[in-house]
Amino acid sequence: MIFDVSKDALSLTKTEQRIQEYMELNKEEVLFLSIGQLAKKLEVSEATISRFAKHVGYTDYKSLKQKIMEQQRLEGPALKLVGSLASEHGFQLQDYFLKQQTYLQKTLEFLSLDSFAEGVNSVLNAERIYIHGKNASKTLSELLFYRLRRIGLPVVLLPTGGNEILEGLAHITERDLVIMFSFSKNSYEGNLILDLKKKLCFRVIGFTGRIYGEVEDKDYIPLYVYRGEDKEYHSMTTAVTLVDSFILAISEKLDGKGLQKLKHLHELKMLYGQNRL
Repeated sequence: MIFDVSKDALSLTKTEQRIQEYMELNKEEVLFLSIGQLAKKLEVSEATISRFAKHVGYTDYKSLKQKIMEQQRLEGPALKLVGSLASEHGFQLQDYFLKQQTYLQKTLEFLSLDSFAEGVNSVLNAERIYIHGKNASKTLSELLFYRLRRIGLPVVLLPTGGNEILEGLAHITERDLVIMFSFSKNSYEGNLILDLKKKLCFRVIGFTGRIYGEVEDKDYIPLYVYRGEDKEYHSMTTAVTLVDSFILAISEKLDGKGLQKLKHLHELKMLYGQNRL
């Protein structure tokens, strides 16, 4: 329980007892409610909620929610999401945008520009480019695949997992390149790719959230992305920005070839678009 009922109940007003009962019975829901939302739901003022929090031994509503979070023993994505929403006033769009600016600045601070340039050149020199991402990173791999294919590069989108990824990598050679997304720790598939790299000597670009403890190998190129602290909700804002930057840098190096490919694609769409046959 959040409260010591035997100690608190006698000293609480009827309104405060109602607040206490609601919070005990709806702990998980309360974690996602700002003080204003809870006040509206219970038809009381925000000041009443604040007084209640202090009356039962907490500094404010935010510290009361923190206690609930600890008791619920949330883990993984749920904990990160709640942690990002646990401000006293709930989710604030302007605060979130400012936080993303900080993440972008940290990414730029720790990202090696030499590694970025080396990654761009590796893409341009590869015979084929294999791309892998799973879970939330799957969207990034699909975005990169889509953009590189549009500018005429030979790309292969690998299956997210299982034995199918081996089928996707069956024909890879030392002239090829793998781009993988693995931010917090390498997945089974990520470790498989790195192990196969040792045997076949192809290059790997890794979009990663780790500065230290990475693969120390001339054929591994880390591209650092900061997405927040361990227990925060991990946004993809910085990752998408870095992917877009990577694509633009590659397109510039193509010396107009990418633009020609896009122009040719546009002409085909005009010729063979819907209702034109």
